[in-house]
Parts: sequence; structure tokens; C-alpha cells
Amino acid sequence: MNQGTVRGTVARNDNSLLKQIFKYKYLYLLVMPGMIYLLIFRYGPMWGLLISFQEFNAYAGFWGSKWVGFKNFNELFYSRDFYLMLRNTLGINFLSLVTFFPLPIVLALMLNETQHSAFKRITQSIVYLPHFLSWVVIASLTLFIFSADFGVVNKVIVAFGGRPISFLTNPSLFWPMIVGQNIWRDTGWGTILFLAAMSNIDVQLYEAAVIDGASRGQQIWNITMPGIRATIVTLLILRLGNIFNTGFEQIILMQNGLVRNVAIVYDTYAYLQGILAGRTSIGVTVGFFKGIVGLLFVVGANEVTKKLGHDGIY
Repeated sequence: MNQGTVRGTVARNDNSLLKQIFKYKYLYLLVMPGMIYLLIFRYGPMWGLLISFQEFNAYAGFWGSKWVGFKNFNELFYSRDFYLMLRNTLGINFLSLVTFFPLPIVLALMLNETQHSAFKRITQSIVYLPHFLSWVVIASLTLFIFSADFGVVNKVIVAFGGRPISFLTNPSLFWPMIVGQNIWRDTGWGTILFLAAMSNIDVQLYEAAVIDGASRGQQIWNITMPGIRATIVTLLILRLGNIFNTGFEQIILMQNGLVRNVAIVYDTYAYLQGILAGRTSIGVTVGFFKGIVGLLFVVGANEVTKKLGHDGIY
């Protein structure tokens, strides 16, 4: 192929690309705000990960700070709290994965089976509302309900002749309390994607199943569940990618000195070291470490999903 032919092919490809962009210009305009957000707030700050290889000094700046190689990583991995944070982070997330992840699916199936449209809309609005509450409000509500001194639950227990239970200072109850808050706050919100996937299932499949005498349970198992399988797999893979994210605000608001050993996680450690102690390099190192682990989980889960015969996220 001569040089003129190559140039002609490239020119045609460029023209074709421009035509496609012009044809779907409104879709590109719709996507543009999200892309700008990602570029500015997600990809733009990634150069700051280099701080994890420095003894960062705010007065000296990025280029004036001393480069220390993997010193910060060594300090993190050999910290006396590293394995404690690893246990707590994985414990909370796996408990949440087992108990919380299936609930939006179950709730979405229940809402999808609701025939009364007005009741369905009202129920959806009610279960969505907790998602819009800040963690400060949720922590305050938790204190009001479960406090040993003035909590509603303990008042009921005492009224029936029992003794108050220290829900908020009992280490064995901290993880269930955190997962319970997540369930209450985000179960309803998590149904949105599953309900959207269910709405794309061909109605004729249900009509054919009714003609064949299939029960509602059989229709759910053989039509609805396969129809939302791709959504479930995708969300599960993405959830595994966040396996080291426990939510900084929630943990920092709920922890106290009596539950420290089960409450310290990488998010709170990064805050304590990076902000309160002024050790920016350690805080960035924790974030870098979490990002690498999340990437490995996503890649590994995606490969396992493909080997099991399902479509991955890429």
C-alpha cells in the first residue's frame, strides 16, 4: 500500500468519525458533563499519587519535597495497626456483601410484582428517602434509638423488666450496627438499577409462561432472574472493586474508644495520619494501596466471571 492510499484511508476514517460525532451530537453533549467531571476530579488529581513516594512538605511543595522511594509503603505495611485495619475493613465489607448486596434484588423483585401502581410509587419514594440523609443525621438517629441512657430500644427493654444493653460501646455489635445502617440507608436506592433491568425484559416471555402454566415463582426464577443476571454480575464486580472502602464519615461518627479495635479501618487511618497528624504522604499512600487492591479485585472478579460463562464488565 503506497503512501497516498494510506493518507486517503486515514482521511476517510477521520471524515467517518466526524460524521458519527455530528450524527449523535446530542448524546455526546449529554455525556460531556460526566466526562469533564471524571477528567477534572478523578483523572486530574492522579498525579498526586506520586506524593506517596515523597516525604511531602507543604511549604516546600511537590517539586521541593524529598523523594524517599517505598519508605511510606514500608511504614504502612509494618504498622502495628495494618493487620487490624485489614481485618476490620474486610470483615465489614464481606459482612455487608453477604447481607446487604442481595437485599436490593429481593426488594426490587417484590416491587416489580406489585400490581397496584400507586402503592408501588409510594413505597419506592419511602424506601428511597434514607439515601438522601447525611451520615451525621443517621448517626444521630442511631444514638437516639440505641443509646444506653436515653435510647428508645433500651427504654422498651427496661419497661419490660430487662437491663439496658450497650449497643454503641459493645465491640461485638459494632460491625452489625454499621452494616445495619447501610441496609437501612441504601437498600431502597439500590433497587433502581434492578427495576430498570426488569423493565427491559420482554413481556411476551411472561405471557408465554402463563400459557404454559408457570407460577409466579417459576416466572421470577426462570425469566426475571436471568433477565437481570448481567446487572447483578456487573454490580457485584464493581462492589468487589470497593472492598477496601468502608465509608469514612460513617465509621468516624460511630466509633469511640471502647470499640477502636473493631472500628479502625484504612479510611479513618488515612484521615488520622494525613489530616490530623499532618503526614500527607502516609494518607496518600493508604489511598494508593486501596486503589491497587481494588483494581486487582475488579480484574480478578472479571476474569472469574468470564471463566464461569458470563459477560464481564470489559
